[in-house]
Formats: sequence, structure tokens, C-alpha cells
Amino acid sequence: MSTPTEPLREVIARHGLSASKALGQNFILDRQLLSQVAAVPGPLKGRRVYEVGPGPGGLTRALLDTGASVVAVERDRRCIPALAELQQEFGDKLQIIQGDALTIDERVVAGEDAHVVANLPYNIGTALLLKWLSGDWSPWWRSLTLMFQKEVAERIVAQPGSGAYGRLSVATQWRSLPRIAMTVNRSAFVPPPKVTSAVVHVVPSEQPAGVRPAIMERLTEAAFGQRRKMLRSSLRQMPGAVEAAERLDIDTQRRAETLSIAEWISLGRALSD
Repeated sequence: MSTPTEPLREVIARHGLSASKALGQNFILDRQLLSQVAAVPGPLKGRRVYEVGPGPGGLTRALLDTGASVVAVERDRRCIPALAELQQEFGDKLQIIQGDALTIDERVVAGEDAHVVANLPYNIGTALLLKWLSGDWSPWWRSLTLMFQKEVAERIVAQPGSGAYGRLSVATQWRSLPRIAMTVNRSAFVPPPKVTSAVVHVVPSEQPAGVRPAIMERLTEAAFGQRRKMLRSSLRQMPGAVEAAERLDIDTQRRAETLSIAEWISLGRALSD
């Protein structure tokens, strides 16, 4: 464990930091809460953690205190001096990268088998999740522990037939297991956002055999892009999709949000063939 340090609020004040609305920033100052977030993936001692949007370094310190090595990617140059102070304290346990997480190759900077733990900037959270869920399996990450607006978190874990169930649900659930680990009241943030937040924990599972990821992405994009339409209409933009559904005895008068993950996988496999 590290030696006691000044409260994060004082670090922010000393460096003249304020959360940038344009960058989707909301800082968490409660160290007990940050330690709870850092504990969600399980023991991290000796593990590598990839963090996006560390800001002044509150969660970064909580992760370092677990004994993890942290690669922190921060786009906001204003936060780098505060993070550099942590680097002086923890040495090579902390690597700081000033850059845009949307364009970074995580396999290069974080390596294989890293845990991702981040209070994600709200304006890029969904885009980053989809980036990390896309492409060939197995992924470079061992688990994802990510802060989202609660509404987004509920979409990630939603079940068929619910209003929250959609493309993000299928993209996450067809080859990984997500759960909401904890909710976080808006009062925990500076400045307080307008909504409650939630931490989602995701672990990868095996990719179903015979299903091409690119096909699943195109299929769900077509189906949920016009979610109020029946499948026989929404899937017409993807050649062969309506016919494949009929061969699988999937009623094409149903809407996309009624299909189970297993049905999406079956349809994706039929189109991958």
C-alpha cells in the first residue's frame, strides 16, 4: 500500500483542474468508492491494468494500491502533471500515455491478458466498448470494468423483450458475460452528472463456432437500425437474411428486440455459411 497522500480534491485544486464537459469528464473524489471500483475485477496484484480517462488519478491510485501495474491513457494534457506525480511515487508501475483511446492499439500498449478498469468519459464510452468487443476472438483483455451512465449499463445487460434490449446488448452478450457490479449516485462525481451511473463488469466467453463477427455486426445493425419494423422489412437490406430466418423457423413478423441471443447466433451462423 502507498503512504497517505493529500485528498484528491486538493490535488485538483493545486493543478487548477476542472472536469471538461467537451471531453465527457466527471471526476470521482471518494477514495473508498474508488477502491470499491478497483476491487470489482478481483485481485489485481501483479496484473496489468489498462485505464482510459484517468483524469487527476483517483482511480489510478486505487488500482496501483492493489499492486497492479497500470497503463493510463489520458487525452487531456491538463491532467498529465497530476498523473506524473503518481508516476514519481509508483515508478515503473505506472505508464502514462497522452493520446486518444479511440485510436490506440491496445495490444501494443497494454499487451495481452490485461484487465481494463476505467471511469470512461461518457461521450466515448459506448464507442470504446464496441471497439473492445469487435473483431476476432479471443480478446486482448481479461475483463472489462467500466463506468457508464446507468441507462447505457442497462442496455448492455438487457434481456430480450425489454425496452433496453438492442444492438449493444447483442454485441456484448453473444460472446461475453456482462453484469452490473454496482450503481453510483450522481453526487459521487464532480461535477455531478444529470443521471445515475453504474459499473459494468464483462468477462469474455467462447465465440460460438461458425459465426463471423463481421456478419453479426452487419446483421444487428440492420435489424436494430429499424427496430420498430418487423424483421421481414428491417433485414431486407442484408441479402439472404430474411430467407435464413425463415429456414430457422424464426417468424419474420417478429421485431428485433424479441429475438434471444441464441436466435441471433443461429441467424449469424446461417449467414456466415
